[in-house]
Amino acid sequence: MKDLLSWTLEAIRAEDAAMSWMEERRYDWAPIAGNAVSKILAGQTLLLLSDENNRWFERYVISRINRPGQQRPLLPFYACSALYPAVDAIRNDQDIDLFFDLLSLSYPQGFFFWYIGKADHPRARIALRNEESLLWVMDEEMANSFTLRSLDEQIDIKLLQLFRLFDKTISAALFAEVDPGV
Repeated sequence: MKDLLSWTLEAIRAEDAAMSWMEERRYDWAPIAGNAVSKILAGQTLLLLSDENNRWFERYVISRINRPGQQRPLLPFYACSALYPAVDAIRNDQDIDLFFDLLSLSYPQGFFFWYIGKADHPRARIALRNEESLLWVMDEEMANSFTLRSLDEQIDIKLLQLFRLFDKTISAALFAEVDPGV
C-alpha cells in the first residue's frame, strides 16, 4: 500500500502534461483529499454544495461518481438541493442548525459537505459551519481548503481533472492500493 502523496504524484504523471500544474499543488491536495476519502471509507455521506457558477460541476459529479459499470461499491454522494430543495432559503445560523439536525437524523454514520465555489456565497456558509467539509474555494486562501482561481482560463478543465483524481483516489483507497492518511 502506497502513501497518498507518492500515489498522487504517480497518478498525476500517469495522466499527461495537461495535469502537470498539480504536481506542486499535491502538497495542498493530499491532506484534504485523504481526509475526505477516510470519511467516505468510514461510511459517512458526502453532500455536495456549490455556488451558481459551479452548479454544472456539482451535477457532473453526481452523474459520474456512481456511473454504471464501475467496479466498486456505490458511494453515498448526494446534492444538497436534491435532499432539501429549499437549501437556498437557508440564511441564518438557526436555519443551518435545523438543517444539520435533519442531516444528523438522516445520516447517523455521519456526513460532511463538499463545497465548490466562492467563500462569500450563502451556500458556503453551510459548508463552513462543518469543520469536516471538503472545500474547493475560488479566489480565497482558507485553512483546510484547496484554492482555485475562478478567472483561470482553464478552470473548468482543472475541476474535471481534480474530480478524476479524487475519483481515482477513492477507488485506490477502496481497493487498498493507497493509504488515505497523509
